[in-house]
Amino acid sequence: MRRAFGSWSWVWMLCGAFHLYAADLVHGLWVWKSQAVLEAPHSANSLLKFCQSEGINEVYVSVAEDPLTFAISGERQMGRLIALLHASNIRVEALFSSADADEPGKHRDRLVSRVESVVRFNRQHARERFDGIHLDVEPHQRPENKGAGNLKFLPDLATTFRAVRAVAEPAGMTVNADIPKKYLKGGIGERRMLLSSVPRLTLMLYEVSSPGDGESDLQKAEKLRNAGQEFLEMAYRGLGDAGLARIAIALRTPDYGDLLRAMFQTLDQTFHGNRHYLGWARHSYNDILAPSR
Repeated sequence: MRRAFGSWSWVWMLCGAFHLYAADLVHGLWVWKSQAVLEAPHSANSLLKFCQSEGINEVYVSVAEDPLTFAISGERQMGRLIALLHASNIRVEALFSSADADEPGKHRDRLVSRVESVVRFNRQHARERFDGIHLDVEPHQRPENKGAGNLKFLPDLATTFRAVRAVAEPAGMTVNADIPKKYLKGGIGERRMLLSSVPRLTLMLYEVSSPGDGESDLQKAEKLRNAGQEFLEMAYRGLGDAGLARIAIALRTPDYGDLLRAMFQTLDQTFHGNRHYLGWARHSYNDILAPSR
């Protein structure tokens, strides 16, 4: 019993400190396959309640790949959700994923066209508008881009980020892009290119721990602190501060299970004073839903 208390007492201390550090930090949440998720009865209210219980203040909602499909079947549903979340001061970003939108030509143009559909939506729904664009573009998943140190795709990816930013920012939207750890291991020129292409990045800091690794809760928290510090330092080393993105740190349910909330609080407590730290993001709301969704 004493060991259990020792293991968990730090969690309650973090909970007390959490509210001191969270006010100006991003606490994000991905919602994939949002059209299917939102078709379930009371789904929007359930999402809102989850956000309120977990301290989420911005939500990344996937938008239909086909702009016409979004216009026909998704706009009314999305407008209701945005209005509901905005009423609780929760930002909403349009989430787009792709494995090849870094490539110039039709792939990049398609992504930009999807972003333009959100701009049109915002013009028609002034009170239920998206607050930002959230990009999950993953050229590193293609076979030719695998391997440590293989960042040959980065110039094209940064150009795509800038193209999206050129559409989104004049329309009053922020731009945030997901990145794996690999992207921050590049040279100073590669990192400058990446961090200057968008104002926000979200680092997928996955596989630092796992539920069955035999480590204590305190050991997991310490490993997370060390990994977060390592990658934040790595990202900005030699770059200075001018015009560079701030970074949020994303964690996922499979790595921490029931400890996930405590790990987010660890991040805020550790990095709230770091000028480069944007906050955290949770991958993903779909983890708590029935498999059919």
